[in-house]
Amino acid sequence: MRREDFSFNSEDGLEIAYYRWRAPTKAAGIVQIAHGMGEHSLRYAHVAEFLNQAGFHVYANDHRGHGRSVKGRESLGDFGEAGWNGLVADMATLTRLARTREGRLPVILLGHSMGSFAAQQYVLDNSAQIAGLVLSGSAAVDKLSIDPSQEADLTAFNRAFEPARTQHDWLSRDHAAVDAYEADPLCGFGINKKAMETLMASAIRLIDPAAIAQIRQDLPIYIFAGDKDPINHNLEWLKPLAERYRGAGIANVREKYYPEGRHEMLNETNRDEVMRDLVGWLQKAIAG
Repeated sequence: MRREDFSFNSEDGLEIAYYRWRAPTKAAGIVQIAHGMGEHSLRYAHVAEFLNQAGFHVYANDHRGHGRSVKGRESLGDFGEAGWNGLVADMATLTRLARTREGRLPVILLGHSMGSFAAQQYVLDNSAQIAGLVLSGSAAVDKLSIDPSQEADLTAFNRAFEPARTQHDWLSRDHAAVDAYEADPLCGFGINKKAMETLMASAIRLIDPAAIAQIRQDLPIYIFAGDKDPINHNLEWLKPLAERYRGAGIANVREKYYPEGRHEMLNETNRDEVMRDLVGWLQKAIAG
């Protein structure tokens, strides 16, 4: 597996870093990954390798305010002038780049955590551009207790696991994965107040029935999560999302929940099982 590093200029002039991992043989499609808050795309290299071996090219960008898309640590968690809507627009730009570069192969969008909320917004306007949607570590945004006037504090999710070994035990039962996250200088931060305000200003669209009705009804959707992920509150804050999609007439909505799994199922102790399940769904979605 060979990673290639690229960048593009966003609509408001930011340089957005992105990566490509190519399948070793002829690919069936492209998986585009949208990472979560306080992390970056290179944390998904093992996922990309697994997907490459299954016959998928993988593309992923570092969101504005994250990874190589920042010019200094003072910019971590800052979405820039275009804010949250700019972050979602960056994902649409990457889809177009990937489809053009790979001969218009079908694209499946996989959004994790914050990236899953971005994917929920993306699909309201861009469902014709993708062959499927995957949501990991997600929730129905109106079920979350978020103060839009405050900076995000990711360590608050650890309360459910106290007394805890680290401040980020909520991510995974795999100690090595948590330790690697804590040791990574580009992980562990929240977004700033201005970025949070722009996110929450757009969040109303994610629960608007008229907006959800704009998603094409034949779009396959796969939602997977651990049932001990504090973001979904024992699945109570996630299952309404699937119900809303079905209520909008989207027939092919599949849910997969893993007992005792925490927030990052792609980094959990049963990650191989999770990735095998993901590949199985991807293959069916591409085949139609």
